[in-house]
Amino acid sequence: MNPAAIASLAHLVLVLMVGARVLLRPYREPASRIAWIVVIVALPFVGVVAYILFGEVNIGRGRVERMRAVTRELQTTTAISRTDQASFRAAGPAAYQHLFRVGHSISGLSPVTGNSGRLLADSNATIDAIVADIDHARDHVHLLFYIWLADHNGCKVVNALTRAAARGVACRVMADGLGSRAMIRSRHWPAMADAGIRVAEALPIGNPLLRLFTGRIDLRNHRKIVVIDHHITYCGSQNCADPEFRVKPRFAPWVDAVMRLEGPIAGQNQYLFACDWMSHVDEDISGLLQRCAEPRPGGVVAQVIGTGPTVRFSAMPELFESIMHTARRELLISTPYFVPSESMMSALCATAYRGVATTIIFPARNDSLIVAAASRSYYAALLDAGVRIFEYQGGLLHTKSLTMDGELTLIGSANMDRRSFDLNYENNILLVDRQLTADMYQRQQHYIARSTEIAGHDVAGWSTSRRLWNNAVAMFGPVL
Repeated sequence: MNPAAIASLAHLVLVLMVGARVLLRPYREPASRIAWIVVIVALPFVGVVAYILFGEVNIGRGRVERMRAVTRELQTTTAISRTDQASFRAAGPAAYQHLFRVGHSISGLSPVTGNSGRLLADSNATIDAIVADIDHARDHVHLLFYIWLADHNGCKVVNALTRAAARGVACRVMADGLGSRAMIRSRHWPAMADAGIRVAEALPIGNPLLRLFTGRIDLRNHRKIVVIDHHITYCGSQNCADPEFRVKPRFAPWVDAVMRLEGPIAGQNQYLFACDWMSHVDEDISGLLQRCAEPRPGGVVAQVIGTGPTVRFSAMPELFESIMHTARRELLISTPYFVPSESMMSALCATAYRGVATTIIFPARNDSLIVAAASRSYYAALLDAGVRIFEYQGGLLHTKSLTMDGELTLIGSANMDRRSFDLNYENNILLVDRQLTADMYQRQQHYIARSTEIAGHDVAGWSTSRRLWNNAVAMFGPVL
């Protein structure tokens, strides 16, 4: 048998083996199966390699087992994740209890009352508030960021942590091994460790070539969590960096929204932090969860929702879609990255068709050309359904926010794309409060005031080549 025939036979065997794995893989949409089969068949050997590298949600068997073991331990040994029927009945309007049940099915956390909060003015104000809280910390400071840069704001936080550690405050910080690699490799990282700050790298890459055999490099911890002294927490889209975001300056400023919250909700973010920390560091901090504030009547009703590749499949899109189906008057969303699943696209269009005033704000200039093209491929269908689309002109709108009917807000790190749905660890807070929702709604209106509305004739006027590019990229959404 000549070499060409041997290569062809080897390719056929590989295609059949990998194709069978694609078909047998659980929790995969039919469109995703079809897309991967096409890639594997159409690209000899390259398609097989692409599937091995990017086709499955795999961070390594050892990591998965450890993360799930830590989660099970914390759920069974701490009160923070326990629930009963009364906790749902006490948590705000009955009309939203089903949404909190969706959240509980994801993270095992119940909605809690007795919280207070405020929406911070901008990115610099957020860093200033975090630094001020660190400077007043007495017991502990816990930080987790996807991107932490050694710029002005990033170093302000480093200096505040150093001051806190010098006072005897227990400081634990974690940063993603890819997103924060510049900080981790900088002089500041070992300097923090020398100052008594416990530092940890989330999902370290190590040797990239060896890592390919143990799990995907592009599965990341995208969370942004700050917890201080059991009762203060922050939640939003902002990384620990200047808004000028000097690693991608031509898209600046990065425009984010963050809420500072006090009360029992801090204990739920503490729970997420503990899950991540104990999955990477041999330190049991579960005792801190026993010291969290107890819920009390009144105040903001809130629930932390943490998702990721070791959490149940389709968790984040199910939450988004449940909120869309619940909306009765108005739904307003901002997201920088929009590559929806078919069910989410249907839910958005159905919301508008039902007569709900549905609006989405995207950035006019996106730092990802691929995501921008995929997002715009959906414009025509959204507009036909009655969804209003705005493109923000004042920088890269990075805020991930949703307000509904003047009462409910979802804010956090999750985008409305398949990476946030399937690949990244994310954290969001679902809350019911008229004032905080009004504040978030006003911020969204500020975004709209600095945006250009996209009309049907704008999309119809796009060139054939542009529409071909957008639709071709979106076609590979299930693969990407």
